[in-house]
Amino acid sequence: MPIFRLNEDLIFPHPSLAEDDGLLAIEGDLSPLRLMIAYRNGIFPWFSEGDPILWWSPNPRFIIYPRDIKISHSMKKLLKKNVYRISFDTCFREVISNCASVRKESGTWINEGMIEAYCKLHELGHAHSVEAWQGGKLVGGLYGINIGKCFFGESMFSTMDNASKVAFITLCKKLEEEEYVMVDCQVYTKHLESLGAISIPREEFLELIEKGIEN
Repeated sequence: MPIFRLNEDLIFPHPSLAEDDGLLAIEGDLSPLRLMIAYRNGIFPWFSEGDPILWWSPNPRFIIYPRDIKISHSMKKLLKKNVYRISFDTCFREVISNCASVRKESGTWINEGMIEAYCKLHELGHAHSVEAWQGGKLVGGLYGINIGKCFFGESMFSTMDNASKVAFITLCKKLEEEEYVMVDCQVYTKHLESLGAISIPREEFLELIEKGIEN
């Protein structure tokens, strides 16, 4: 299938037209409106510094149902000890910047343009962060996009053992209480699989988005 080239029109090809690896389109921009349209259609940007903007819609999609979050016995003990204090939306820029920093050695898609684009989404109330603190110091967290009853996770970081895991579990419990449909984890990782994430067909994922937006 061809790779679609985006222009100033805020239109994406249907995700079913993506390549086998999930690549759907290139170029366009990271404006708030385009990003929100992308997420509503199961598409997200992911590209390296110096490359054109690449837009992806993998099949299958990796998600977690908030009610299905797996909490190990050791994590339950850690949560009871309140080793980390969890907060929401108190320092979004610090969280996304830390996510970029911890991945610099292996390469990161979270470049300055991405940071500014998602900070703008945060200012508009669409992007959110979860923070883990210890002794007044930010030691872990994650950020993502919220649309309806769907949360699209983007990245997480941790400088202390299990800090980001506690943040993620706390987020899932909160989303379960608020009857969220799912958390998008994008692509498979062993870490998220251990927490209960599963792969589902892209068509089913798009149906979940539609259901989440209707709610």
